[in-house]
Amino acid sequence: MPDMSAGNQRLSISQTIGRWLIYAVLILFALYFLLPWIVMLLTSVKTMADIRTGNLISFPREFTLEAWKSAWSGACIGVKCGGIKAYFFNSVKMAVPAVAISTLIGAVNGYVFSKWRFRGSEMIFSLLLIGCFIPFQVILLPMARTLGNLGLAQSLSGLILVHVVYGVAFTTLFFRNFYVGIPTELVNAARIDGAGFFRIFFRIMLPVSKPIFVVCIIWQTTQIWNDFLFGVVFSSGDTQPVTVALNNLVNTSTGVKRYNVDMAAAIIAAFPTLLVYIVAGKYFVRGLTAGAVKG
Repeated sequence: MPDMSAGNQRLSISQTIGRWLIYAVLILFALYFLLPWIVMLLTSVKTMADIRTGNLISFPREFTLEAWKSAWSGACIGVKCGGIKAYFFNSVKMAVPAVAISTLIGAVNGYVFSKWRFRGSEMIFSLLLIGCFIPFQVILLPMARTLGNLGLAQSLSGLILVHVVYGVAFTTLFFRNFYVGIPTELVNAARIDGAGFFRIFFRIMLPVSKPIFVVCIIWQTTQIWNDFLFGVVFSSGDTQPVTVALNNLVNTSTGVKRYNVDMAAAIIAAFPTLLVYIVAGKYFVRGLTAGAVKG
């Protein structure tokens, strides 16, 4: 009679080895993906003398945070000095209201197009979706003219309006596809009980909308914070977002090139979107699988 325990033991050992090989391959891929971040982080805590004599992935011989201090509040950007601190908060002032407004408008639009359909609603929804495929460059001139007529040119308020207008198409699509999956019978029952448009929205739709709100917030935050084209075209001087300030810092021609300051500034500029994905990344995936790409 064959020894079953020995066979099971060999199978268990082979499964363990296979599992560890998979882990090793995944770790190698993760390190390869994170290598640019590692280089940036190591460079940002080195002195310029260390950068000139060392290699990209060597540890600093002298650990220093002076580059971070200069990037935040002491580096020269173009002809101005003061780091990216003010521009960082410009992006915060721009991103927070733009994300909130575009997400709320998208929620209402998605609710209307999924549960309160009217004659021509499908055509209007299709036309609205065209906004998802319009390149940024196409709307630069008409948007500049519009902002000028509204008195919002070269201002943070103008940038907020631009991002809200451009983001509503995406948030509407996300919410509409999510709300399609909610049984219409619930809405019809609420109507029979006398509930109106907004009461149904706040009592029935919003309580189940957490996953898609997370999807829209992450999507919009990433798109708005990382935007460069709108920022460089529709802002100037003290109203520029951090992405434009980072470009000015990296490309400045005054003084000696300080790569450690450039790397520190780039990490600071990228940190908010990275933090959003670290904190809410799993909810983003859940939101997508819960219905954000259906319909």
